[in-house]
Amino acid sequence: MADLFADAAEQYRAARAPLADRMRPRTLDAFVGQAHILGPGRLLRRAIEADRVSSLIFYGPPGTGKTTLARIIAGATRAHFTTLNAVLAGVRDIRAAIDEAQTRLRHHQRRTILFVDEVHRFNKAQQDALLPHVENGTVIFIGATTENPYFEVIRALVSRSRVFELKTLTTDDLRAIVRHALADEERGYGRRDVRIDDDALEHLVSTANGDARSLLNALELAVETTPPDAGGRIRIPLAVAEDSIQQRAVLYDKEGDAHFDAVSAFIKSLRGSDPDAALYWMARMVYAGEDPRFILRRMLIFAAEDVGLADPRALSVASAAARGFEYVGMPEGRFLLAECCLYLATAPKSNSTYAFFDALRFVEKEQTSDVPNHLKDASRDRKGLGHGEGYLYPHAYRNHYVPQQYLPDAMQGTYFFEPSGIGYEKTIAERLAYRRSRDEAEDLTRRVKRYAEEAEKERKG
Repeated sequence: MADLFADAAEQYRAARAPLADRMRPRTLDAFVGQAHILGPGRLLRRAIEADRVSSLIFYGPPGTGKTTLARIIAGATRAHFTTLNAVLAGVRDIRAAIDEAQTRLRHHQRRTILFVDEVHRFNKAQQDALLPHVENGTVIFIGATTENPYFEVIRALVSRSRVFELKTLTTDDLRAIVRHALADEERGYGRRDVRIDDDALEHLVSTANGDARSLLNALELAVETTPPDAGGRIRIPLAVAEDSIQQRAVLYDKEGDAHFDAVSAFIKSLRGSDPDAALYWMARMVYAGEDPRFILRRMLIFAAEDVGLADPRALSVASAAARGFEYVGMPEGRFLLAECCLYLATAPKSNSTYAFFDALRFVEKEQTSDVPNHLKDASRDRKGLGHGEGYLYPHAYRNHYVPQQYLPDAMQGTYFFEPSGIGYEKTIAERLAYRRSRDEAEDLTRRVKRYAEEAEKERKG
């Protein structure tokens, strides 16, 4: 009797489940997208069809079919299928599932597939509790995650699993999903006369942003809230589609891959001097709720790292934008973001500030040399040790420059800074080349001695 009630309850739930849940594919042939891992002859498809699935991790954006694929495996395998949600499950739940798997294997010689949805939400202790039983074959582990498993899942668990990346669904994939939902008589709207205008379909597909779940939710809302006409037809025009999915479903997790990928695209667009692409990626971040201060911090770094002395004003512009934003705030602060972004994208580029890191590596590897005597602090030990003697004060000479040794003896002729010929650095490069050529043309010791003698004569005369 209990089973009858349970079956009736399940039938009631399934009949009233959201369209996205009802339309989940049940076989590989019905699965849409991911041909790179599920196409004919591909490893994963062969393993599923042969019921030889090993531990797996499915990694990809929401709505690409990770959970659905796990359910297809459940239907295709002779193994028992157990599901845990990492948000709700704790170590006790993991141990209970493992105990049941051990009993099943011992008494019935039947394997257990343990599917963990959102596995990246398991902490290290929970993942460690699972690891030994994956390792000894008590369970076949299948994890699903929207985050990069190489960062969010412990290395030992990743090394014992095959990682498959699911890609964002294409517009053709999404169109096929809509058409199937409208034609399916059992789970979709095949028994109703539903017609969707071409521009309405394209709007739903484009705003779903590759997420099948978002697309089907919008389609369901459009169909269920549109009354049929006198002939019983439900027509979905563009206006209804726009009401059903008013906001673009931008994939963006401030602590996840989408966050870092968007920032990376933004910085690379700035570096590539493409103002249109830079504006697009910045707009995408702002639209998704990114903190504008984070974007401003990245532009400050970029001004010094990638524009540098090719345009020294870039750092001033970025600093002014960051300070000004604290006074202005949002939404007007977007003008400051835009101006800074456009300035940096169109500015000449140079990464010559990396010269510091060349010097740092040199210091790390080479033996520390003494500071030349004439560069030492003369305020304390000039009388007793002669520190600072022989130093030539540049402002006392023409053009405020005098050739002089500044590096340790063993490093003479070592150059870290190599300015480019772009923007203001072209001027710097010409000036520096002239001074370095003079240094190389004349023996430094003789030159310093000669300048010192001339200085002494001028002082006495």
